[in-house]
Amino acid sequence: MRLFVTGAERWIESPTWPPAHQPSPWYLQPDGRLSRTAAAVAGVPSRYRYDPADPTPTVGGTVVSVSAGPKDNRAIEARADVLTFTTEPLAADVEAIGPVRVRLYARSSIPHVDYFARVCEVNPRGRSVNVCDGIVRMQAPSAALHDPRGDGPGDGPGGVRVADIVLWPLAHRFRRGHRIRLQISSGAHPRFGRNPGTGEPLATGRSLHPSEHEIFHDHDHPSAVWLPITSGAS
Repeated sequence: MRLFVTGAERWIESPTWPPAHQPSPWYLQPDGRLSRTAAAVAGVPSRYRYDPADPTPTVGGTVVSVSAGPKDNRAIEARADVLTFTTEPLAADVEAIGPVRVRLYARSSIPHVDYFARVCEVNPRGRSVNVCDGIVRMQAPSAALHDPRGDGPGDGPGGVRVADIVLWPLAHRFRRGHRIRLQISSGAHPRFGRNPGTGEPLATGRSLHPSEHEIFHDHDHPSAVWLPITSGAS
């Protein structure tokens, strides 16, 4: 098969998909950084509020429209309902080809929520351009697994749930001097239908419930994005 590597603007050939790669975690940090090392100590989780009456918008991505593809995400990232986690400027090119996934340790004030993750590349002038993304819809946790000591709906202690998000595969080179950014939010409207927060069928539900969210990133809750680093990349 032939693959076009964005960022490098070149074609490569591979006998299989995905090519040989190393799934490499990049960990969320409490100060909005994205790092190859997990946070060593406990810290305050990152928080935001999602309101389905004003759903978090999105631009670009894998949609069939004139607005598809890579777009400037800075206006969306400036919203209060979007979290960003960003690396330091890269010391060398980083080439990633293959599947991408995100694991979030999250707590929400209601059980029916979405988590949207998007990987972007940020150039030295601060322009943030989307590379790949994905979304997962969380359902009400099982009553048998609910921790009665928790202060929010969840399957784990303290109401913390694990959200595993499968992102669109990529073939991209993040350039030296640029930064890798991960966006986290609870919506990507209108590309994905907004989650009303009620658990009602989307076609007939009428209520909209806002939700409060906490994203954990400490030693016991190592939220991260895994990028498929290929041979020869840093």
